[in-house]
Amino acid sequence: MTTIDLIILGILKKDSLSAYDIQKLVEYRQISQWVRISTPSIYKKVLQLEKKGYIKSVLTKSGKKMEKAVYSLTTSGEKIFDELMLDISAKPIHIFLDFNAVIVNLDNLAWEKRQLCLEQITNNIRILKERMQKNLDDKEQAKDIPAEGMSVLKQQFLLIEAIEIWLAAMRKDWQL
Repeated sequence: MTTIDLIILGILKKDSLSAYDIQKLVEYRQISQWVRISTPSIYKKVLQLEKKGYIKSVLTKSGKKMEKAVYSLTTSGEKIFDELMLDISAKPIHIFLDFNAVIVNLDNLAWEKRQLCLEQITNNIRILKERMQKNLDDKEQAKDIPAEGMSVLKQQFLLIEAIEIWLAAMRKDWQL
């Protein structure tokens, strides 16, 4: 089982939702910024989790809207949620920064192209930081954001700031 399973089970532990509502909550919380999760993977995982008996669905209809499946955690889903929490928290932590593939290969480029690559990475970090700052500001005003969610947002912001500092130091050291 994966972190996507844990995200979905955790969301359903708090509330019964449709796959669409789960996907919207993942978007709202910007979970895909810090965990590799996509809209298609959410729908696929919901079906897999139901097939395994970890969640169950009830078809509901509201007014003239089409029928939709609303999912909730089963007893075995509660158990697997607890197991996943303990299992994933016990694993070594990996921080994947795709741009490091560029960094380790900079010496294979002409000086001007090295500059361009670092400028692009620096610009993308700046854009991400601005987006994260806006998200933090928006979420701090909202009353429905759990402390754990705010903690993760603050963690991500601090990581971005650390990467900014590292990039500046690297450019200075390498005279780029």
